[in-house]
Amino acid sequence: MDPVTRLPARSGPDFKSLTKPAVAKAAPPRRNGRAAVAGRVLRSVAESEITEGRISERDCIGSFARGLEVIRAFSRSSPRMTLSEVAAATNMTRASVRRFLLTLVREGYAGLEGKYFGLRPKILELGFSALASMDMWEIAQPVMNDLSERLQESCFAAVLDGDDVIYVARATPQRVVSVGISIGSRVPAYCVSTGRILLAYLPPEQWGAYVKRVQMRKITPNTTTSKTKLRAEIEKARQQSWCMADQEFELGLRSVSVPISDRTGRVIAALNVCCPSIRVSPELIRTRVLSELINAAGRISAALRA
Repeated sequence: MDPVTRLPARSGPDFKSLTKPAVAKAAPPRRNGRAAVAGRVLRSVAESEITEGRISERDCIGSFARGLEVIRAFSRSSPRMTLSEVAAATNMTRASVRRFLLTLVREGYAGLEGKYFGLRPKILELGFSALASMDMWEIAQPVMNDLSERLQESCFAAVLDGDDVIYVARATPQRVVSVGISIGSRVPAYCVSTGRILLAYLPPEQWGAYVKRVQMRKITPNTTTSKTKLRAEIEKARQQSWCMADQEFELGLRSVSVPISDRTGRVIAALNVCCPSIRVSPELIRTRVLSELINAAGRISAALRA
């Protein structure tokens, strides 16, 4: 007997569901919905981690970070380096450094003359792009221009980057004054007034750790190389809210710096004036130059809090 004829007659949703085409099943949409929810959760977690500064190592590209280390190996004191010198400065293998350097050469960010590599002007595009996006410097530049013209001296703004300071803005008077600092210059924090005033506004444990690890070398005969004296200079800068350095980075130049703070009161940069030592005495810096400098920094800080 045919078994099909013995099936009981059935009706209702259960029976109809057996005869419906597969495309009518609701399961795929539910799976897609769960995937969409999961995706939103993952994106939310990722955005939260970035916002809160908890960036996972797996989210970073190590080779990109090493490439940046190769770029940072070049400095004012080492503008041209061999492959071996860059490898030693970055603690990388020659093979890795070679690939990074040749990539920079191919893209126009570095040049090669004989066995020496050096950065080319195109590298400045990276820094200028970052600076152009920072509203702070749009606020600071007119004030700096005015300060420079009033004093007839060069004026700079600098930020702390690791153990160094980077000069990110500059104003020069119509009178040409030779100062060996330009936008993008990176110098050790311990030997310049900008570095000391910025260190002074770090938490004590942070600038204390800096003093312990920094390798202090004599750049000029006036450069402080005593860590005890450096600690005293940093403490003094914090107490008086300004700092002066006398020909410690470049002979013939005295400089004085004060802090710039943001709307929360946090010190984010230093405002600096450089003066030829032959023309401007320390006493003149403490009186006329310092008062103008404090006034200008106050104007910038007030504008940032507005």
